[in-house]
Amino acid sequence: MASLHKDIPIDAHSDEVWAAVRDFGSVHRRLAPGFVTNARLDGEARIVTFANGTVARELLVDCDEPRRRLVYAIISERVKHYSASVQVLADGEAHARLIWIVDVLPNEVAPYIDGQMDQAAVAMQKALGRIGGKIPGGLQP
Repeated sequence: MASLHKDIPIDAHSDEVWAAVRDFGSVHRRLAPGFVTNARLDGEARIVTFANGTVARELLVDCDEPRRRLVYAIISERVKHYSASVQVLADGEAHARLIWIVDVLPNEVAPYIDGQMDQAAVAMQKALGRIGGKIPGGLQP
């Protein structure tokens, strides 16, 4: 199983970043606008439309407030297994780090998912950085 990890610096307070992450139905407005073009809630899931036209059903697994950790899964014909967690950590007084981990099968889809995660990370930095008053320059290693 491929395990993909992204550590994304965000130019905003961790409380504000967590508020956007935990707003499961507003990913297209608050978390990754432009990368995600639409989302609608369907029970415990959200139906997400991406800028490239892909549509995915993401099932909310857990929203852990004390740990600021959201977990979701995708069930589809393309992947046998897809589980993801997004955790928000404070990085000083006015900055945050978003730790995003995706476990996926088959391994062959990992390069595609990894590239999509990079694009989403840039969209998140741009959208969430505006909360803190700045637009960050881009994805950092």
